[in-house]
Amino acid sequence: MTTVGEVMTQGVISIREEASVEEAIKIMGERHVSCLIVEKKDETDIDGIVTRKDIINKVVGIGRDIKKTKVSEIMSKPLMTVNPQMDVMCVARLMAQANVRRFPVRQNDTIVGIISNSDIFRCYFIDKLCKK
Repeated sequence: MTTVGEVMTQGVISIREEASVEEAIKIMGERHVSCLIVEKKDETDIDGIVTRKDIINKVVGIGRDIKKTKVSEIMSKPLMTVNPQMDVMCVARLMAQANVRRFPVRQNDTIVGIISNSDIFRCYFIDKLCKK
């Protein structure tokens, strides 16, 4: 069994929900990532996520201004997360059922990484089929 913790991308990049979509795009471009974790406002709040797809579908595709639109207006919340000890194949099934491409990985109350469909693809196919 391969676990999420073995194949996830460690470390997450976050953004405040008051930030503009323009700021989110700049961070994504500079850090070469396709999503950002949206920080909690306070201890009673829950995490969110903003993705490239959110930006395209909820801003660019409908002609909204990236400077005026806030991350809070387009983010997904509450955040569906998985545990680092979960079997990667279970997560792949969850992705298919929920029609999502990635899950943040939560250990205790901290997001420690992200597992994406690309991580699973690489783990199960590229690494195994392309080894020399």
